[in-house]
Amino acid sequence: MLRVLLSTLFWIFLGVSSIALFPVAVLIWLCTAPFDPRRAILHRFTCFWASLYTWLNPAWPVRIDGRERVRPGVTYVMVANHQSFLDILVLFRLFVHFKWVSKIEIFSVPLIGWNMSLNRYIRLKRGDRASIREMMTASEEALAGGSSIMMFPEGTRSADGRLKPFKPGAFVLAKRDAGAAPADRRARARRERCRSAASSSRADIASTSDVREEIPPESFADISAEELTERMHALFAAELGETPDEARPRASAGRSPRALALAPPRARDGLRGDRSRAPSPA
Repeated sequence: MLRVLLSTLFWIFLGVSSIALFPVAVLIWLCTAPFDPRRAILHRFTCFWASLYTWLNPAWPVRIDGRERVRPGVTYVMVANHQSFLDILVLFRLFVHFKWVSKIEIFSVPLIGWNMSLNRYIRLKRGDRASIREMMTASEEALAGGSSIMMFPEGTRSADGRLKPFKPGAFVLAKRDAGAAPADRRARARRERCRSAASSSRADIASTSDVREEIPPESFADISAEELTERMHALFAAELGETPDEARPRASAGRSPRALALAPPRARDGLRGDRSRAPSPA
């Protein structure tokens, strides 16, 4: 009963706050669009909007560790495993500039979806190859313009909490320019783990986001995007305590989703590299 009550209150607050805050987002968009093509200011407001739902929920403490390790001006390809809708709110708490890659249906949601369009987040129709190509092109353009990309490489939420296979799209983006710059270039790859753990209690939720050490781009420059995808999946699985075979343990309620960020070293100068060898991200 308490769970139903809390859920009802959350959705009521979500609706009321969206009605109040969407006009503010429109005003920010109107005032900043001429000089802020990346929509960085609007995205920062969107981070604030999303963070309200954890800030004002005393039953859901969120701790962010290591945010200072994220260097300003570095462009990333970020990936996170996906267990629930709440993962999105926790990732916004990083207050890092990025463009979400999201399924196209979300953009039709009143107010929230409209704000996503104002932010120029990237649409994807799952299973549609033409849409996948458009998503990859839009992601490349965002990276070249200095915006990071945030993806869920599983493609959708895990139904049972276990890590699903990764789609290679994010890793194709990271690989396309991984070897084009010298190893000491400033915009090196960084690993970013964001843990968002739901407790077994129905009323209490606790989340932690940790930003960790860098992964230099030369560490994956000589492997294929397919191998990079497999390595990153294995890394996530190990972090989550899963074995690589089908006998891996079922997820518990307290396990932590992770995120990992890869920074193409020349992303802000435009993506380069041998695209002919890139696998389909579908």
